[in-house]
Amino acid sequence: MALWQTYYTPTSIEETLRLLADHGPGARIIAGGTDLLVEFERGVRRTPALIDISRVQGLGHAAVDGDSLRLGPLLSHNRLLVSPAVVARAFPLAQAAWTVGGPQIRNQGTLGGNLVTASPANDTIPPLWALEATVTLRSVRGERTLSFPDFYRGVRQVDLAPDEMVVAVQVPLPAADVRGIFVKLGLRRALAISVVNAAVVLQFDGRRVTRARVALGSVAPTIVRALEAEAMLCGGPLTAEQIAAAAQAGAEAASPIDDIRAGADYRRRMVRVLLQRALEALAAGREREGFPTQPPLLWGRTDGQFPRLAGKTICHQVGGDEPIECNVNGENHVLRGANGKTLLHMLREDLGLTGTKEGCGEGECGACTVWMDGIAVLSCLIPAPRAHGTQIVTIEGLSQGDALHPLQQSFIDAGAVQCGYCIPGFIMSGAKLLEELPHPSRDQILHGIAGNLCRCTGYAKIVAAIEQTAGWMKE
Repeated sequence: MALWQTYYTPTSIEETLRLLADHGPGARIIAGGTDLLVEFERGVRRTPALIDISRVQGLGHAAVDGDSLRLGPLLSHNRLLVSPAVVARAFPLAQAAWTVGGPQIRNQGTLGGNLVTASPANDTIPPLWALEATVTLRSVRGERTLSFPDFYRGVRQVDLAPDEMVVAVQVPLPAADVRGIFVKLGLRRALAISVVNAAVVLQFDGRRVTRARVALGSVAPTIVRALEAEAMLCGGPLTAEQIAAAAQAGAEAASPIDDIRAGADYRRRMVRVLLQRALEALAAGREREGFPTQPPLLWGRTDGQFPRLAGKTICHQVGGDEPIECNVNGENHVLRGANGKTLLHMLREDLGLTGTKEGCGEGECGACTVWMDGIAVLSCLIPAPRAHGTQIVTIEGLSQGDALHPLQQSFIDAGAVQCGYCIPGFIMSGAKLLEELPHPSRDQILHGIAGNLCRCTGYAKIVAAIEQTAGWMKE
């Protein structure tokens, strides 16, 4: 069964709004697809028409606009992470972006998608809530701007009409005496949904706190403000007693559930622990400690932004004759019959490029990593029509003629191949890392391959192979 029936690729906001108005509830916007494709695969959602806005002009920038920071909904998490404007003016949001998934997920997933999905565990919502951001929605009927408390109505429920789309998020520019932090607890270091997360934003007059905003995620149907904790923090310096009392008040504001990731009692205790750590960091001025100055992004020599399109809207019908035209491993292809597939299945079934593997089909393992327009992505989470007009590189295209890529040779020499199933994804991630950071530190290597899982747990030799290749490149 096809996951959708019609796939539109508009090139302007106006054309996107027209398509939404024409199709109504029968259409769904897709950008990164990191949530939507999983819902399709699980049978949770069926949508006749997908409207791909990933290459629409004017939706992918962060810039100061008057007295606010204006964020486009197509900003990927990696671009949020390294945006000078975001790091300087909305630091908790940059911290949250760093905790999302692995590098490939951060290259695909967008700010707008994370907000509209409306899971209380989504990491970008609490910092923006604490920063008192607003969201601007547009349709052919006009435009409206909502606060975050007004936009979110419940678990995965937002005040967004079928014909509306998010066109901007505005963050009021903080004063010089405002500082904030985002903290998160997951079940592992990467690719982890929040068990609990929290954002704290404080305004200081010297050492005295004059204003406080504390937003908690994954502990209620929507993000909650810990109002009693905020009141406790105001009026004096951040003493140990005040921090402990406010952290406890924050825990009491939570109303978590028991689920597969954690019990309610554990979540409530962790709210207290995380808030205590966050407040202690702010009291000591250490909130930026540990934030990466040169994180591995796996976008090589690009700026992490997929090329925008111009011209008319492109339409691909499942069962239709419209071709997907793309360049794969240096060869131009015109493919028919793949309009209802993922990019992964198109590569394997229509082009016979079976080096790209399907390990999970949900963006959890990295075995399907390929490069799209120079950026490492997960092909299991990309609709095949999205590849129209792009340049794709798979593991088969990494070598030059009969000569292996240096990293491929290192995997052989270091014995890093193991069973081999996950290895194409690791090599694609590692090669892109070395293109971007020819001499990475060990920590950068670990973060660079954080989006890839090894079934054999052979990480030591994989890291050794990357280090060996980096050494060759340095020589």
